[in-house]
Amino acid sequence: MLGKIIGIENNTVLLELNVKLEEMQNIINLYVLFEDSHRKFIGEIIDIKNNIASINLLGEFNNDNFNFGVSKKPSFSAKSKLISKEKVNYILGVTNYDEKRDLIIGKSPIYEGIDIGVSINNFFSNHFAIFGSTGSGKSCSVARIFQNLFQKEHSIPYKASILIFDAYGEYHSAFSTLNEKVPEINFKAYTTDVNNDNIPNIKIPLWLLNVDDIALLLEVSSKSQLPIIEKAMKLVTIFAKEENLVIRSKNDIIARAILDILASGKAPAQIRDQIFSVLSHYNTKDLNLDTPIYQPGYTRPLKQCLLIDNTGKIREMELLTTFINQFLIDDVELSLPDGSFKYTLKDLYDAFEFALISEGVLSSDKIFDEYNILKVRLRSLINSDYARYFDVDNYETKEQFIKEILTIENGRKAQIINFNINYVDDRFAKTLTKIYSRIFFEYSKNLKKRASIPIHIILEEAHRYVQNDTDVSIIGYNIFDRITKEGRKYAVLLGLISQRPSELSSTALSQCSNFLIFKMLHPTDVEYIGQMVPNITADIIKKIQLLQTGTCIAFGSGFKIPSLIKLEMPSPAPYSSSCDVSGVWFLDRKN
Repeated sequence: MLGKIIGIENNTVLLELNVKLEEMQNIINLYVLFEDSHRKFIGEIIDIKNNIASINLLGEFNNDNFNFGVSKKPSFSAKSKLISKEKVNYILGVTNYDEKRDLIIGKSPIYEGIDIGVSINNFFSNHFAIFGSTGSGKSCSVARIFQNLFQKEHSIPYKASILIFDAYGEYHSAFSTLNEKVPEINFKAYTTDVNNDNIPNIKIPLWLLNVDDIALLLEVSSKSQLPIIEKAMKLVTIFAKEENLVIRSKNDIIARAILDILASGKAPAQIRDQIFSVLSHYNTKDLNLDTPIYQPGYTRPLKQCLLIDNTGKIREMELLTTFINQFLIDDVELSLPDGSFKYTLKDLYDAFEFALISEGVLSSDKIFDEYNILKVRLRSLINSDYARYFDVDNYETKEQFIKEILTIENGRKAQIINFNINYVDDRFAKTLTKIYSRIFFEYSKNLKKRASIPIHIILEEAHRYVQNDTDVSIIGYNIFDRITKEGRKYAVLLGLISQRPSELSSTALSQCSNFLIFKMLHPTDVEYIGQMVPNITADIIKKIQLLQTGTCIAFGSGFKIPSLIKLEMPSPAPYSSSCDVSGVWFLDRKN
């Protein structure tokens, strides 16, 4: 026997050892088997002091099946011994390994020769999170996990769809040569580097965006700004079509705005100035300040009808009203774009221009200013390098757009799609990831056969994008929170990779089922993990501050118990190494 039980406190068994420790290997973190007459308990040695071992109870054996958690405690008469290596495999390893069912993550640093793996379903059918401080081995481990998945000896995950939003452009080197090793596996890359002619730029078909996407794109700060976006998007259904219908619709909008001003009851000078302002900024070849108004015997331009006479009135008010009324067209029921036709940023800008003078917006300077700022932001986008991401040559449906992303040129499946978002600022990168995630989520929700196309969205530096944003108060939801709450049933799964878990959305984090935690040092993050991550113990919290690079503690639905795992270096590695300062600094002195 290893020793005698002398105490049990909560989940800790105190064992008085009867072995000579100096003649044994270090037994800290080894597993102990307690055998009662009808039950077998497993515990981990976490501490030894004055020849008394503190052993945390982990679970029970039942006919060689290990079950995490204990319903009762071992008796004081239970026999204790270090568990055999064969039994360890039932706890840490993958028993009856099947390539299509299981995935090896790494090796046990405690028990030599023991591979630690997970059920693919238990891990990849749930959201997961990978945390660790800079330099702890996160990126290399992500690369290693997917290399293990795609380089199986006999089985090929041909229908996998892994979308990596790569914050630093690290993963291209790790996956771009997969096809050379496994010809059936294809890697595809997009970039935000507008000067890169070798890799296609990320593209966003504007017509696939909804009101919520445009609100995020234009940084809406108030719910009251949403109606103008909705109005503009309804108008774009006209402005993106044939010219004659556009002009008639523009004339109608301008005419209604002028009629509202004429009927406003304001002072004549104010009415004149407002109409001058409208027609100076918004006009067509048919309706502008110089449009001729014909009367029997003479013709005058529209602007002359706004002259104020000696009595302080606009004498031609009735004539002007009658003339403007002829530009009204029967009300056309406008609907939001349904993705069935192409339009551009310029079309959307034109729609914003005319949305700003419709429906009484001009009657309030405050409302006009709040709406106008969105138009200004849209103009800034049009004039920026970011406009190129919306410059899509040919019309395509949402289904065609997604199919294009998930296939390579010859039509074969692409399993890893890497989006290098290193060349845009964090604000735009966040919006971009939200738009793509929303499009894929909505696509998956509408599949006839639910969950038939699993899609994994991997977010490197997730704390930049998956945050406790104002989205919920503005548009009613945060897409990442929605995916973590609803995505499992549609097979849209998130992988959150972060060095600052305390900055992540608490809702998204609470829905993750599997965790790989590398060395963490920041006290705020360590404390946050302890509060937010389910089933984490004080012992695990202590361990994550002392882990070696490339070693993690893994736990969750995919693991039988919290497990210490050492991951091998990926081959090839991601482009994530630190700067070789000494190699850059020094030159050899020449004699």
